[in-house]
Amino acid sequence: MKTLNNHTLLYDEDCPMCNIYTSGFIKSKMLDSNGRKPFPRITATEQNYIDVERAKNEIALVDNLNQKVFYGIDGLLKVIGNSFPLVEKIGNFKPVNFILKKLYKFISYNRKVIAPSQKKMANEIECIPTFNTKYQLFYIGFATLFTVIVLYYYSKTIIFLPNATFSRELLLALGQIGFQYLFIQKITKQNQLTYIGNLVTISIMGSLILLPILLLNSFFNLNDYFILAWFGLTVNFMIYEHYRRIKLLNFTKYLTLTWILYRIIALIIILNF
Repeated sequence: MKTLNNHTLLYDEDCPMCNIYTSGFIKSKMLDSNGRKPFPRITATEQNYIDVERAKNEIALVDNLNQKVFYGIDGLLKVIGNSFPLVEKIGNFKPVNFILKKLYKFISYNRKVIAPSQKKMANEIECIPTFNTKYQLFYIGFATLFTVIVLYYYSKTIIFLPNATFSRELLLALGQIGFQYLFIQKITKQNQLTYIGNLVTISIMGSLILLPILLLNSFFNLNDYFILAWFGLTVNFMIYEHYRRIKLLNFTKYLTLTWILYRIIALIIILNF
C-alpha cells in the first residue's frame, strides 16, 4: 500500500465502525502511525481551521502540513485513492459521489442508534452527530422493512406457528413500535426517535442472527426443533441487548418489560387466530 503521510483522521472513538476502518487504514499502511486521532483530542490550534460541528457528522481528514481538511466521503476517497487512484476517480464521478455521500450520511447520522455510547463528563468534547429527523426516520423505515422480510421467511420455517404472511410480520413490527411509543410519550421527540432507532437496531441484530440459519435451511433440511431453539436464543439475546441499551442511554428500565409483554401478547394472538 502507498502511505498517505502527514494526514490524520479525527474519528469517533466510541463508534465501533469508525474504530474498525480507521485502524484498518493504519494496519494496511494506507496512513502512517499517526494517521488517526480520537475526536476529543482535537487541539485549540486545529479548531481554528477545522469545522468542528461538521467533523462530528463527517469524519475529518486533516492535512497536517497545509492545514487543509477533507470531510466525510471526500476524506475517505483521498485515503483510499492514494493507494488505488481508480477507486478515487470512480468515487468522484458525480452520480457515484452523490450516492456515496448520501449513504455515508445515512450511516453517520444514525451511528449513535446503531451503536450507542455512554455520555461523557460535562467538560469532555463529544463526537455526537447532529440530530437529523429525516435520516433517522429513513433508518427506522429501512430497519423495519429488513426485519419484516427476514422474519417472514424465518417464520415459514417454524412449523409450530401458523403459516406466515408478509402483512402479519409487518403489522407485528409496526405494532411493536406503536406499543412501545405508548410508554415514551412523556420524553422529548428527539429521545423518542433515539429510543425507536435503538429498538429497530435490536430487531436488525436479531434478524442478522437468524439469517445464517435461514440460508443454511435453504440448502439443508435443518431440524425443526433446532430452528425453534435458535429463534428462542435470538429472542433472549435481543432482551439482553434491549436492557443493555436502555441502561446505557438512561431510559426507563421498565421499557424492557413492556417489550417482552408485547412479544407475549403477539405470540398469543398468532397461536389463537
